[in-house]
Amino acid sequence: MPDRADSGGPDGVAPRAVVRRQPPEQWLFSGIYGLVLASALVAALDAGGEEADPGADTLWLLLTALASSAAHGYAHVIAQRASGDGAATTSRLRSVLTEWPLVVAVLPTVGLLLASVAGWWTEEAAADAALLFNTTALFALGTWAARTAGHGWPSSCLAGALDMLIGLVIILANSLIH
Repeated sequence: MPDRADSGGPDGVAPRAVVRRQPPEQWLFSGIYGLVLASALVAALDAGGEEADPGADTLWLLLTALASSAAHGYAHVIAQRASGDGAATTSRLRSVLTEWPLVVAVLPTVGLLLASVAGWWTEEAAADAALLFNTTALFALGTWAARTAGHGWPSSCLAGALDMLIGLVIILANSLIH
């Protein structure tokens, strides 16, 4: 997504400083992707017959989020290059770095798993708490996005519930598989 910048004022007025910020759509896209990724990964932690290792599992979750973020950003770079703009620019690096919400969305799950590393609860309890948190966050992001788009509360909550359905499907699949 292109950066948004203030193009300046009316004639005779000096342009204001360039304001670069990530559009909300990009944050929502990467944030929701990160929540779904974290949920899927944490649901896959219960390997039958293996002893829980929350430290290693937390590290893999974080590394997977970082790799996914970098890969998604780099896919944007490749798409730009394929469109005929072959010059290397700083916007290419920004394309990769704009995926930071994906990693941020994984951090609550990382924090919950780190609590199990500290011995505050079992990895299974941390995974269950992470799935619940991520599902609730999906509802909140879906509702917020619809409200931002101007929808009323009933349709916004319906949109949030549909987003939350992704988390519920992961929870259901986790319980059926394990």
